[in-house]
Amino acid sequence: MKDWDGLYQECMSCRKCPLCETRTNVVFGEGARDAEVMFIGEGPGEQEDLTGRPFVGRGGKFLDEMLAMIDLDRSRVFIGNMVKCRPPGNRDPLAAEQEACIGYLRNQVALIRPKIIVCLGRIAAMKLIKEDFKITREHGVWFEKAGVQMTALFHPAALLRDPRRRPETFADLKALQAKIREICDHTY
Repeated sequence: MKDWDGLYQECMSCRKCPLCETRTNVVFGEGARDAEVMFIGEGPGEQEDLTGRPFVGRGGKFLDEMLAMIDLDRSRVFIGNMVKCRPPGNRDPLAAEQEACIGYLRNQVALIRPKIIVCLGRIAAMKLIKEDFKITREHGVWFEKAGVQMTALFHPAALLRDPRRRPETFADLKALQAKIREICDHTY
């Protein structure tokens, strides 16, 4: 396992998959290094690629609103992605790209040691919770893996496309807030 600075440097110069050829910036992730809660998406979009920051486009602004609904902000959590470079055209990251990058995320998780991981969307949930994860049926359901509580929410971009999912996502957010209050020491 690398320390934070070593991991950052290795990630910034990564050439493990073809995404390095088309990226503008590596999106390492950001937030509290002692975060009890990590939010993990699938991969950077256009705005994230341009800025090098996670969740800063329309979906990111909506994620900020979602966090505000449960009295959280970015400074209290860590926000990242499974793959650190933008897949062309915002397509889903390929299995080989996920495999090339998963070590960085595992190292981040090992360094941060969160109590809760929230997968944002189906792709992250399938990689981190279970391969056959069904977001429409299993969003908001809690799983425990290696002592970490894990759940998935609809991806903020999906909620922008389909606002009908927002009421159930609000219920999932309130359940997340309750879980944070139950098991976390310094998030609130």
